[in-house]
Parts: sequence; C-alpha cells; structure tokens
Amino acid sequence: MEKKLKRESKWGWILKSMLASYIVTGILLMVLAFLLYKMDLDKAKVSAGIIVIYVVSAFVGGFLMGKMAKVKKFLWGLGIGAAYFLLLFLISFGVYHTVQGSVMNTLTAFLLCAGGGMLGGMLS
Repeated sequence: MEKKLKRESKWGWILKSMLASYIVTGILLMVLAFLLYKMDLDKAKVSAGIIVIYVVSAFVGGFLMGKMAKVKKFLWGLGIGAAYFLLLFLISFGVYHTVQGSVMNTLTAFLLCAGGGMLGGMLS
C-alpha cells in the first residue's frame, strides 16, 4: 500500500517565502548598517541601499514562491511582493503611528516591492 504524501498548503508556501524575505532583509540591513558605520555614507546612499534591499528581499520571496507554486509563478511572486510591502507598511505604521513619507514615495516603494517579487516569480 502506497502512502500519499500530503501536499503542503499554499499558506505554508506563503509563510516560508515571507520568512525568507524578512531574513534576507535583516541580513542586508545589518550589512548596510555596518557600511554606514565604516564608510560614513550620506543620506542618499543609505536611502538607495534601503530601496535595493526591499527589491532584493521581495525578489527572493517571489523566487521561492514561484519554485513552490510551479504554476502562475509571476502572480504568486507579485502577491508575495505586495504582501512584503504591506507588512513593512503595517510595521512602520505601528511604530510611528503615522504614514512616513509622501504618497508618491509609498506608491513607488509598493511598485518596487511588487515588481521585485513578480520578477523573482518569473525567473524561478
């Protein structure tokens, strides 16, 4: 008698890919903090570094989600990128009790996170 392996739920995939995204975020933010400490970076370079970290982290999450989903990879990646941004937004709102930056900056960050996740899903 053959035992069928229970297929992992899609919620498990989402949690794994989001966790991977935030682990990458934490590691890259520590690297950026070290570079800021050692090289005395200006505000523009730090802001650019943070944006790159957001895109790379969303890409990693989208890539992993695409590998697990195997169908409609770009949509799963887009969803992970959007969820990544939403969680960042909610954490920021919870800490500061207000929306940081302008609406245009927030929209740009959303598009970059969603696009990074979608690209990761497409390339998986």
